[in-house]
Amino acid sequence: MSTIHFLNVGEGDCTLIQHSFATGAAGRLTTLIDICNGNYVSPDESGRDPTKRMVDEILANFAAAQGNFGMAKKPTNPIEYLAKVGVSSIFRFILTHPDMDHLDGFDGLMDAFPVGNFWDSGVRRAKPSFEGGGYSEADWDRYVTVRDGSEKDTHVMSVRAGHKFKFANLGEDDKAGGCGLHVLAPDKDLIDAADDDESVNDASLMLLYRSPGGKILIPGDAHDDTWAHVLEHHGEAIRDCSVLLAPHHGRHSRANFDFLDTVNPKLTLFGCASSEHLAYDEWSRRDLPIITNNQAGNIILESVDDGIDVYVQNARFANAHGADLTRINSFGDTYLRSLAKEVKAAT
Repeated sequence: MSTIHFLNVGEGDCTLIQHSFATGAAGRLTTLIDICNGNYVSPDESGRDPTKRMVDEILANFAAAQGNFGMAKKPTNPIEYLAKVGVSSIFRFILTHPDMDHLDGFDGLMDAFPVGNFWDSGVRRAKPSFEGGGYSEADWDRYVTVRDGSEKDTHVMSVRAGHKFKFANLGEDDKAGGCGLHVLAPDKDLIDAADDDESVNDASLMLLYRSPGGKILIPGDAHDDTWAHVLEHHGEAIRDCSVLLAPHHGRHSRANFDFLDTVNPKLTLFGCASSEHLAYDEWSRRDLPIITNNQAGNIILESVDDGIDVYVQNARFANAHGADLTRINSFGDTYLRSLAKEVKAAT
């Protein structure tokens, strides 16, 4: 079994994969894709006023009754979460692209955990301004240190579309296997074209994770040019995926969603953003089911040979969908549903 944690980190991305097979190592290899909300200080519940806690719970239950489960107001700090689920080191950190909502907390992450490998797609952007913003300049500076190979004990790997290498998609014997991670984008043309903030998004590193229970597509903030490249060169590979992490957190910030007709995901996971900014209509008119972090909180996928079991942090959301509330995973999350293994899934 492999476990994929799609964390509730606000308007950003952070995905943890605990692989089911750790070649040459004890335990499970750990992949972390992007980080956001790593500088968030979780509230101390023990010090909260009991009356305010009760009012907050009443309001949360009212919001749930209205269909808004309000989990965006209860974000997860991924550094705290990694420690909670027993992660002691990170085999690889994959940055889809250098935007701060994918780097928020990177400095603290590097201090908290040994990171063996850093995947660099080669896309570059100018250092952003941190005046009056909510992000830390230390995260950017640490990213540059790591990216440029100056971080002790962290190996920088240059990755491009179609690359095959040991432990990612090859085993120790250099045959197919490894951890099932396949890079679909960017290629050299997308990287060369990334000369402003918008095109940096379009040079996002897109991953296809061939999990034991089905294909999981992780596209970063991919826009039209990225999808055009992937559909042309990897169209069959992304056809009929089990799970899609919605590009750009599910925002309606792109012009063309025709890729959904090929990907045809059995389930799409949306991040947090205001409802008016989310592209619900593109999924609903295709009758494609979605779950948002605002509904579910953290979303945990347990991938086994016969499919993918979906668990959610928010038991109220699971209860509203008639789930078995007695079925809890090892992280304390509530079972929601199962995705039967697709015909085209590759292990």
